[in-house]
Amino acid sequence: MKAHTRETQSTMTPQKAIDFLKEGNQRFQNNLKANRNLLEQVNDTSDGQFPFATILSCIDSRVSAELVFDQGLGDVFSVRIAGNFVNEDILGSMEFACKLAGTKVIVVLGHTSCGAVKGACDHAEMGNLTKLIQKITPAVNAVTEPKDESLRTSKNLEFVDEVSKKNVHLTIDRIHAESPILAEMEKNGEIKIVGAMYDINTGAVDFY
Repeated sequence: MKAHTRETQSTMTPQKAIDFLKEGNQRFQNNLKANRNLLEQVNDTSDGQFPFATILSCIDSRVSAELVFDQGLGDVFSVRIAGNFVNEDILGSMEFACKLAGTKVIVVLGHTSCGAVKGACDHAEMGNLTKLIQKITPAVNAVTEPKDESLRTSKNLEFVDEVSKKNVHLTIDRIHAESPILAEMEKNGEIKIVGAMYDINTGAVDFY
């Protein structure tokens, strides 16, 4: 499989980009990697890159976007931060990826049993991690059930995963609200901004 070119990127639609990612995840789940020569892709992309997707995911070592979507060099922009939230730097990176570099979809990818989300559920405090976790706290507060505080901790994995899902939704809301460039591109049908959850137990990605 060759690296994406200007031509293949230009014919890519937002929906086709999502389908490409879904197909890649199916290959990943079935341990059927696409036949690609990574060194050849190094050469193919030495004069430029034409990725089709931008993926915001967690730093979790089990959730590498290139692996779980079976993509090669030059295929996706990968933004990784604990808790997969956005700030102005990440929004700027996304604007570059879509407006200037031509990607057709932004995927906000949460995952089950997320450590950053567990920290937010437990209101953990430790150095700079404290401020990071505070950015996920709105998702914790937005999940109203269960009401029993003893069940609203990292020990309740069902609650943790609901917070992770809510965090994805709130992150998409922030992209729309804080990036007029990306919001307009989506309104014009140039891109799609979608959420998804990766299951660390099965390797499956569930798109919203």
